[in-house]
Amino acid sequence: MNINKGVSPIAKVNKIRINEKIPSDEVRLISETGEQLGVMELDDAIARAKEVGLDLIEVAPNAKPPVAKILNYGKLKYEEKKKRQASKKKQHVIKIKELRIRPRIDDHDLLTKVNRGRQFLSDGCKLKITLMYRGRELSRTDLGIDLLNRVIDMFSDIAVVEKHGELEGRRQTIVLTGK
Repeated sequence: MNINKGVSPIAKVNKIRINEKIPSDEVRLISETGEQLGVMELDDAIARAKEVGLDLIEVAPNAKPPVAKILNYGKLKYEEKKKRQASKKKQHVIKIKELRIRPRIDDHDLLTKVNRGRQFLSDGCKLKITLMYRGRELSRTDLGIDLLNRVIDMFSDIAVVEKHGELEGRRQTIVLTGK
């Protein structure tokens, strides 16, 4: 999931203006070593960049005159790509796993589901526990609430309640997060 909205990093690299695509007559030039060379005609700056075998890249388009630097455009694109890949690796997607239970679940079945939930929590997932009522069970929501409290106690050593859900239709949910 990409959180950044608007211009993608690929579009940013493509919007960089180089050589003749710089719309100004003169630029403030920075050499390939980072040395300030002062304000210069665009044609002279492009010729200087070609002498060194590099490109003239607009760094600060909003400045008066715009700032341009002598760089290798291919290398710049490559570094941008590497930065995007590195930031993608750092993103952590949180998965939500769900356990569904009923108010009249047997103790052993509940224990089996709780053990499975412990595995999910240890893997770094959030755990959503959904209590589903059928038929006349809806008239005894107190049994469901007792069961949810029992489940919370079973997970109290490794998880905390993130969200306590209200009864929605025939379902009641809680969300647990690992400590």
